[in-house]
Amino acid sequence: MSIKSDRWIKRMAEQQQMIEPFEAAQVRYSGEQRVISYGVSSYGYDVRCAAEFKIFTNVHSKTVDPKHFDNDAFVDIEGDCCVIPPNSFALARTVEYFRIPRSVLTICLGKSTYARCGIIVNVTPLEPEWEGHVTLEFSNTTNLPAKIYANEGVAQMLFFESDEVCETSYADRGGKYQGQTGVTLPRT
Repeated sequence: MSIKSDRWIKRMAEQQQMIEPFEAAQVRYSGEQRVISYGVSSYGYDVRCAAEFKIFTNVHSKTVDPKHFDNDAFVDIEGDCCVIPPNSFALARTVEYFRIPRSVLTICLGKSTYARCGIIVNVTPLEPEWEGHVTLEFSNTTNLPAKIYANEGVAQMLFFESDEVCETSYADRGGKYQGQTGVTLPRT
């Protein structure tokens, strides 16, 4: 298994629409305003956060239960940014839609700009032949409110290609998150 370079990522985006929309270079400015970078990097792709967020709240004294998820456990926010309360959690999604090839496993890591602010990005691996918008999980580990920005870089995807294809892909299993769009809540 080997990590894939910027050339491979560009080729896969062009030939197989692996990432849509796709930025073939690092974007650091929107007009004249500096943004948190996104697009192709040396050995990965920096994804953007869309402008829809779900912030977990304790207003209704709910318990977060993955088997019986209650929509009253969060509030919906749309906008250019999201303020996550201290020691709290939010869900968002990528702007980009992914189509992972059968021989590839994709891992998501947080960007250092957010990590240095105490914001942890957690995403499970994108399995071979999974496709959809990636639901992103943000934890604010600080005792201060923390801001994340829509349409700017929030995490980096690393692509690992095997020398052989897997026997059973996510699509073969009929994975429950296949083809997800929008911020997707837990399913059992």
